[in-house]
Amino acid sequence: MDPKELKQNSKRLSYVLRHRPDSVGVELEAGGWVAVDILLAALAREGQAVSPEVLEAVVRDNDKQRFEFSADRQQIRARQGHSTQVDLGYQPVTPPDVLYHGTATRFLASIFDEGLVKGRRHHVHLSTNQETMLQVGARHGKPVVLSVAAKEMAAAGHTFFVTGNQVWLTDHVPVEYLGVVD
Repeated sequence: MDPKELKQNSKRLSYVLRHRPDSVGVELEAGGWVAVDILLAALAREGQAVSPEVLEAVVRDNDKQRFEFSADRQQIRARQGHSTQVDLGYQPVTPPDVLYHGTATRFLASIFDEGLVKGRRHHVHLSTNQETMLQVGARHGKPVVLSVAAKEMAAAGHTFFVTGNQVWLTDHVPVEYLGVVD
């Protein structure tokens, strides 16, 4: 599949499955799932037709693995990043000692004032991969990677979740658990 087409369809699916399912007339079921046939029909009705093969390619080839099919492949959902009310059903897990967050340097003053906040999303997104976080930060300006003392946070009672594509989630990272990676 053409990389440009893959990216365009990935963005469209992100918008629908993470933020505005109502934009194509669908509702997310428990766990954030929507039936594949209902989603494809809804997209077609809105003049945004996606074939089952293209949908398969978007899920399989998306560099961030944002989407997943149910075990029977009859449903699809976004793994994280929702701004709509949805309970993805992730169970709390013990994080590694350190996790990382990518941002732009222009946000550092606010971050070191308030900590990492989830904003309109359900969680703050973290990773074990510094390079990925550098790329995330670069989308917003001059990038910087922050370290998060995740093990200390967990010991203090903060809850962590991990998605199928290894994105770590938590509600808030207080300032005292943050550092700048050199």
